[in-house]
Amino acid sequence: MRVMLAEDSTLLREGLVRLLSEEGHEVAAAVGDGDALLAEVAAAPPDVVVVDVRMPPTHTDEGLRAALEIRRRWPGVGVLVLSQYVEKRYAAELIGADTGGVGYLLKDRVAQVDEFLDALDRIAAGGAAFDPDVVRRLVAHSTHADPLGRLTPRERDVLDHMAQGHTNGSIAAHLHISQSAVEKHVNAIFDKLDLSNTAGYSRRVLAVLRYLRS
Repeated sequence: MRVMLAEDSTLLREGLVRLLSEEGHEVAAAVGDGDALLAEVAAAPPDVVVVDVRMPPTHTDEGLRAALEIRRRWPGVGVLVLSQYVEKRYAAELIGADTGGVGYLLKDRVAQVDEFLDALDRIAAGGAAFDPDVVRRLVAHSTHADPLGRLTPRERDVLDHMAQGHTNGSIAAHLHISQSAVEKHVNAIFDKLDLSNTAGYSRRVLAVLRYLRS
């Protein structure tokens, strides 16, 4: 796949370039700020961009704003946001902007190469990839238990994996249960969250959004 990187840490940026190149991916651009990333994407949109949340000049949310702009102007480009810490507002804003081809990982996850590359592949394929620690922290900040309180522990496990962007088949493998069992749990989740009458893939999206924002 064609990838563009935006990371102001030269060491991390060059490390990602080397890793992705060794995996057979084309790194079309590697820049140090959000404006440079937008210019590169405008010239030749890649399959995926990997962007740090905080970059020059203020080191607050330049990367996130660039990511959201890319989602708005080039919806076919996957976006993987990296962050040093769990930043609830940024994660919620990103998942609220779109639900396909998007991800949010902590930088520590990059060191776990297989997980990082798997997330990148999922995003390039139009899926989602959210760091398990991000999901847990978002849920830990929840102050409203209902209707999530109606879910069984196994249903919450399934919904947790849905929030990370896993497919039913991937959830089955992670939880060591059959895919048909996962499908039954997913349907039960839709019922308990009053999403049974919502057509299409959006039910899954709405369930995840309700989980993260409850």
